[in-house]
Amino acid sequence: MSNRLAHETSPYLLQHADNPVDWWPWSPEAFAEARERGVPVLLSVGYSSCHWCHVMAHESFEDELAAAYMNEHFVNIKVDREERPDVDAVYMEAVQAATGQGGWPMTVFLTPDAEPFYFGTYFPPAPRHGMPSFMEVLEGVRTAWVGRPEEVAEVAQRIVRDLAGRQLDYGKAGTPGPEELALALLGLTREYDAVRGGFGGAPKFPPSMVLEFLLRHHARTGSEGALQMAADTCEAMARGGIYDQLGGGFARYAVDREWVVPHFEKMLYDNALLCRVYAHLWRATGSDLARRVALETADFMVRELRTAEGGFASALDADSEDPQTGEHVEGAYYAWTPAQLAEVLGADDAALASAYFGVTDEGTFEHGKSVLQLPQDGPVVDAGAIAGIRQRLLAARAERPAPGRDDKIVAAWNGLAIAALAECGAYFDRPDLVERATEAADLLVRVHFDVPAGRARLARTSKDGRVGANAGVLEDYGDVAEGFLALAAVTGEGVWLEFAGFLVDLVLDRFTAEDGSLYDTAHDAEQLIRRPQDPTDSAAPSGWTAAAGALLSYAAHTGSEAHRTAAERALGVVHALGPRVPRFIGHGLAVAEALLDGPREVAVVGHPEDPALAGLHRAALLGTAPGAVVAVGLPRAADGSGGEFPLLAERTLVRDLPTAYVCRHFVCARPTTDPVELADQLGAVHP
Repeated sequence: MSNRLAHETSPYLLQHADNPVDWWPWSPEAFAEARERGVPVLLSVGYSSCHWCHVMAHESFEDELAAAYMNEHFVNIKVDREERPDVDAVYMEAVQAATGQGGWPMTVFLTPDAEPFYFGTYFPPAPRHGMPSFMEVLEGVRTAWVGRPEEVAEVAQRIVRDLAGRQLDYGKAGTPGPEELALALLGLTREYDAVRGGFGGAPKFPPSMVLEFLLRHHARTGSEGALQMAADTCEAMARGGIYDQLGGGFARYAVDREWVVPHFEKMLYDNALLCRVYAHLWRATGSDLARRVALETADFMVRELRTAEGGFASALDADSEDPQTGEHVEGAYYAWTPAQLAEVLGADDAALASAYFGVTDEGTFEHGKSVLQLPQDGPVVDAGAIAGIRQRLLAARAERPAPGRDDKIVAAWNGLAIAALAECGAYFDRPDLVERATEAADLLVRVHFDVPAGRARLARTSKDGRVGANAGVLEDYGDVAEGFLALAAVTGEGVWLEFAGFLVDLVLDRFTAEDGSLYDTAHDAEQLIRRPQDPTDSAAPSGWTAAAGALLSYAAHTGSEAHRTAAERALGVVHALGPRVPRFIGHGLAVAEALLDGPREVAVVGHPEDPALAGLHRAALLGTAPGAVVAVGLPRAADGSGGEFPLLAERTLVRDLPTAYVCRHFVCARPTTDPVELADQLGAVHP
């Protein structure tokens, strides 16, 4: 026997390719092996930038004695949750149902029929804090498997039955209306941290999708409270340690309520979503801080996550080597002591930097180190001086051992990045960002799309230009369609609308139940013990709500009743969950705001060489009306010639000038050639 991970595309699996554990990837052959040997399966799920996954790997999976026991008594399967979110979701649901909590690394013991019977997350090498050691768990599971097989089988079957009984019935809940969204806002207000921004206590996660809902709710209703919560939370995060004050970009979450100490891993999905939120906050308020953070985050993604193929890598590790100790520890790349500042800057500039960035002698992190922040009570300083200090610190930091990068391309997260970069490029006159978005979209089409003999597919991952074996799940279809629709609006290239249509048609054909609810996996996907179906938004939009948003936008572009109806039926989940758990359905609430507002359909027609067209197009993109769709180009004749978008059909120029048409709910406003009037037509609607 041997470790079988050496030829996988997942960086996480490759990290374990040299373990003494005889790992298998998730495959029918692994379960056949367990069946033949009459042993249980040990399923270990994690991801490459997960701190405690690294810890458990070092403590247990690199240990010869533990590995020998695992190899003798189990078939061991290692799964990258980012490659196989369906496998992760099914067994995480079981872990949470059994233990009341979940997380990664996830450790699950299965029968050879893939039925779970014992669960856990991280297990230490020795008993600690009431947790058994990993070897004690292995020995206990082995003893039960050999000595009480009937009991193990009964437990496994009961768990599978319980999971099967959790079928969702949100397809008949009805479309969310103003009342449900008002109740959702009320619920968020109750959980809002008015002192520190954000929602709930520690650990505190950046609520990107809830912020998008708040901005859209303000645009539709004029609610000042919604806008204030969004603006204050964005400022608190941007001033906190969760935001990289030197290089831009956000860490995964803060371990405290004040946003001071982050969990240092940087994920593509967080940064794509937050980049777009800050750009939308700037669009709504003109905030200089929002503009700066949106652009710095976009530049971070391009500089540190962009791959040679033009896509965006999944994550940067939390851990890196501490140059002083040689150990891999969290935050070594990002934290500073006053002495380290003085070494780079000299005494006077170091004192200024310490005051400006909140670096203290005691430290705000571990071992006397501080995470850089922008305290509210910091000194008033010359912007040029701080810019110089930033550059010198950034150059010094670049000499430190860098965190590892997970280079795999995840389709869904690249879709989110495409949308953010395209809009930032358009808002802030950065055509290079639009180019980077277009290159990532080209990569997805070239590498991830597969249309053999009528069996269309979107692959979930690729690495180094080589497509992975795993099929895309619902979030891939929804988020990539969203990215393509944003790119179509910005570039005026109708091919991106066509590609989005290809994806949303597959959502209708392969992911939708008869009652309008959505599944995370396609009808013909690998059959797991339960077909995953989770509508709640967590770190990123759920497949369910992402698909609902893409369906709605596509329907607005094309007038397709089938796609509009599918979006409305899918939003039944927001009707059911929005008033009850608004923090966990933020993207769904944002899509529901678009539905209530129309969404508005904006057609901008004109000759590309006319400079006035660009001004009108920009005014359309800067409109705050929730979820408005924008088409720009030449007028489209009745025979289909001319413009590339259905919304441009038979739109004429007024006085031969570029002209904008805004329609909603089957009613159109007066055509206008004036960007100011267009902005008024796309601004907030006050009740």
